[in-house]
Amino acid sequence: MSDTHDDESRAPGEPHGPDSDGAGPDGTPWRNFYGRIHGKTLRPGQKEALESDLGPLTLPGVSREENPERRPLDLGALFPGRPVWVEIGFGGGEHLVHMAARNPQVQILGAEPFVNGIAMLLGKIRAAGVENLALHPGDVRDLFDVLPEGRIEKAFLNYPDPWPKRRHHRRRFVNQGYLTALHRVLAPGAEFRVATDIPSYVEQTLREVPKAGFTRVEHPIGEAWPDWLSTRYEQKALREGRDPHYMTFRQA
Repeated sequence: MSDTHDDESRAPGEPHGPDSDGAGPDGTPWRNFYGRIHGKTLRPGQKEALESDLGPLTLPGVSREENPERRPLDLGALFPGRPVWVEIGFGGGEHLVHMAARNPQVQILGAEPFVNGIAMLLGKIRAAGVENLALHPGDVRDLFDVLPEGRIEKAFLNYPDPWPKRRHHRRRFVNQGYLTALHRVLAPGAEFRVATDIPSYVEQTLREVPKAGFTRVEHPIGEAWPDWLSTRYEQKALREGRDPHYMTFRQA
């Protein structure tokens, strides 16, 4: 297992390196991002999907170019009457599409910077015909910046990059900088789910998430949620002898 993203083994997409945030010469905030953005060469059909499908699915007002003042999004106007959920780093998109198909009354936002994963998702969206998804093809921290406080009713973090080396553990999502931002945008009592096959990630999650104001929901850590769809990352973990772990928290 390496300490870099592997599009065949790990879902990228979560932000990395809170201690590396800063500002450029013009005062514009910048953030280091340590994960891969590009992987294998895209197939012609994937390139076509990116060109034709990604634009209409992209959530407006998230990028700094579109929204330099970082004004909060009006989710009520964008998705009238719909609860809004977020998946942090959707990888190949199978879980995201599965949840959208199961919950057509919900609007689900997916954040993912990895171009190959986005291309895979677009093909799954076409095949499934789901219409209740919106995407941010970039760092989820930029999405958190503009989400209104207390508006998201459920969040998912599935098989995030493990950053296995101890010196890189601060790059994991389950650190206070990221968790505080997530806690701010979640509605009171909102659910936060974490799935991983890495024991040290489990330990860090159980230690850090409650510190950010979440309460753990007690259930067997090796038991998947009733609506869970096993992803290709999980299947690879199982083939390699690593046990999945599922943790649920609520915004307190």
